[in-house]
Amino acid sequence: MDTLKDILYKAGSVKVQGDTAVSVKGLTADSRAVQKDWIFIAVKGTQVDGHLYIDKAIELGASVIICMAMPFTFTPNVTYVQVEDSSHAVGICAANFYDNPSENIKIVGITGTNGKTTVTTLLFNLFTSLGYTAGLISTVVNKIGDREIPSTHTTPDPVSLQALLAEMVAAGSEYCFMEVSSHALVQKRTTGIDFTGALFTNISHDHLDYHSTFKEYIYAKKLLFDGLGKNAFAIFNEDDQNGEVMAQNCNARKRSFALKTMADYKARILENLISGLHLSIDGNEMYSQLIGQFNASNLLAVYAISQELEQEKFDVLTKLSSLSSVEGRFQQMTSKKHIMAVVDYAHTPDALMNVLKTIKTLRTGNEQVITVVGCGGNRDKTKRPEMAKIAAEFSDKVVLTSDNPRSEEPDEIINDMAAGLDPAALAKTLQISNRKEAIKLACTLAQTGDIILIAGKGHEKYQDIKGVKHPFDDLETVETTFKLLNK
Repeated sequence: MDTLKDILYKAGSVKVQGDTAVSVKGLTADSRAVQKDWIFIAVKGTQVDGHLYIDKAIELGASVIICMAMPFTFTPNVTYVQVEDSSHAVGICAANFYDNPSENIKIVGITGTNGKTTVTTLLFNLFTSLGYTAGLISTVVNKIGDREIPSTHTTPDPVSLQALLAEMVAAGSEYCFMEVSSHALVQKRTTGIDFTGALFTNISHDHLDYHSTFKEYIYAKKLLFDGLGKNAFAIFNEDDQNGEVMAQNCNARKRSFALKTMADYKARILENLISGLHLSIDGNEMYSQLIGQFNASNLLAVYAISQELEQEKFDVLTKLSSLSSVEGRFQQMTSKKHIMAVVDYAHTPDALMNVLKTIKTLRTGNEQVITVVGCGGNRDKTKRPEMAKIAAEFSDKVVLTSDNPRSEEPDEIINDMAAGLDPAALAKTLQISNRKEAIKLACTLAQTGDIILIAGKGHEKYQDIKGVKHPFDDLETVETTFKLLNK
């Protein structure tokens, strides 16, 4: 049990009404989660203002209220603390409550539009294979050593995040590799974390429903690097035109990686085959089961981080060679009729183009490429026509379908996508809002040797429709369909 005074250290308190020597048992920014003798931190979010739920939190047992605006009346035996920024205070207070776990574990944050999950997962698997106990915080799953913890957000809320890091420290983890989303950075979810280093993968069109402009999106990613200390490292992708922007005015040790330009860490693709990649990394050859130029960049990013963390380069390259692809990232399956299906999380124009360009390099003859793709509801609408246009440009047939429609009508989302197609592209495009039927159709249309890309959902095991998450798995649907067609 901690005292409020200790928890408020560096939280930016400006006024206190009550006793700061009180002991507290927990803290939260969710009024529904409050328990007896807990702190409730009222945060003004994009959808809900926590200040409206202060009375509710007190009813549930909150003994301390941290807020940006003091109420007109005070409840007896409740301590009120006014802070300059309650979003900032959540992370600081949570870090203090959990004994500042980031001081006892090396944390590397990965940000960028594409590649975050692959890089963090490969890092976790690499360092585990090197004999370390490590933690993983990712879109797909959170891990502490062998233990898996379901992931609900790319980057958890500040309290959950600090609690998770504290568990990692208690389990003896020496490293934590975490995805850091642009939303999390703007919402200050990583406040209170002392990062050992950070890496930027790339940036392209995404999340403009939240960030409004591409410039704001870039700025959001840069926040991770702006917060690094002088003893940390900052690695950026020199192949991305915005890579160097991330490191501008950054106090950390700056390093770059690239496939196409000069950089501190350099790689060259010697062979890019369906069986994997043959690479030269810093002058040393290695093979990988991963496929495509984008994965060559991901592997180089992992190598760069390993070197900044002072790992032996030949051990790293040897272990990297044995690592398999990440769930839902260019995950392949071949039917008895030699039809290949690729399931990939590609849900941005750039990611979709990368995957389709990789598939193009795998073609050896007259194979057809059939792409099944949709776009999420209640998200950036401007990328919808672009996604359809890219799918049509690199595919012989396209099936536009539903992704996670959320509160929107699937057919309206598909219409937005189809608006980006010219008559020639429309002629080779089908529209089926039922995703399962769309995948079945693509499998039925495919002939021996053809390649089917099912893009957008990757690892997800659900489909979000009208606020309900219905069980759905792209890979499972392909498996079932292939079995039926093989009979």
